[in-house]
Amino acid sequence: MDFFLHPDTTAQKLLLMVIAVALFAAVVGLVLGVLSLPKKTPKWVPVVAFLAPALIAMCFGLVYPALVTIRDSFLDKQGNATLANYVTAFTQSQFLIVMRNTVLWVALVPVLSTAVGLIYAALVDRTRFEKAAKILMFMPMAISMVGASIIWKFVYDNKVGLISRMYVNVAHLFGVETTAPQWLMNAPYNNIFLIVVMVWIQAGFAMTVLSAAIKAIPDDIVEAAKLDGVSGMGMFLQITVPMIRPSLVVVLTTIAMTSLKAFDVVRTMTAGNYDTSVIANEFYTQSFKYQNRGLGAALAVLLFVIIIPVIVYNARQLRRSEDVR
Repeated sequence: MDFFLHPDTTAQKLLLMVIAVALFAAVVGLVLGVLSLPKKTPKWVPVVAFLAPALIAMCFGLVYPALVTIRDSFLDKQGNATLANYVTAFTQSQFLIVMRNTVLWVALVPVLSTAVGLIYAALVDRTRFEKAAKILMFMPMAISMVGASIIWKFVYDNKVGLISRMYVNVAHLFGVETTAPQWLMNAPYNNIFLIVVMVWIQAGFAMTVLSAAIKAIPDDIVEAAKLDGVSGMGMFLQITVPMIRPSLVVVLTTIAMTSLKAFDVVRTMTAGNYDTSVIANEFYTQSFKYQNRGLGAALAVLLFVIIIPVIVYNARQLRRSEDVR
């Protein structure tokens, strides 16, 4: 069993790859054979045959790594069983800051992104420049996380960055000679500046989904509300928001899951320094920089445990929205 869970040599890893390919080929052959089975064959046989390749791939790509990660989270650097990794994650100040930052990301990014996307979608809905406005809002989603992080790293540069130049110019207007601060080095406010980057990226996703939900509101409901004297902010709060509630929940939970896995922005802009690290970045740092696989695995397991309720809630909301339709 240890050979499959913890291959040490290159030869063992290659052998595992050969075994996986052989199993996959065998299953594909089984599927092709099922296609030529007689009509009297039980229905469950083709079902199992067609699901088998996906199940095998999922076992090697998800289940196997998850089991290895859970096992490693209970091992120290010498390979001895211990709970010290989890004790460290919940007691040392360094990791408590990581937990705090993660909670901050999950609390702010979904709410701000959804709020910006919803307001933007409501404002540009059925206007002349609707398409152009939505394209501009959605463009950050087309940029990779790393690319967006590099762009914003220049924006935050304390010498030539846009925000720094605006800060200095405004100070000059009031007769104050000053230099821009190191935006990404001053904790805990630097976490807010990193969160702004993620909000900038995710607001386009929120706008797209919520705009489609707004357009799906039946016209007769809108007309009835107008006849009752509802307009402006009242229309938005009493009609639009309640009618798109399922979409709002899905957007919030989806962005929350993305925020829990935030890695690219933090890694690219600060590498987790200056008290900006989050769980996703910290388990990478502990595993590969400090070679502490046990602690890195423990943090990965904690992230997995935290994200499960969000996934379950999201799935339930999707099911409810489908039932409503």
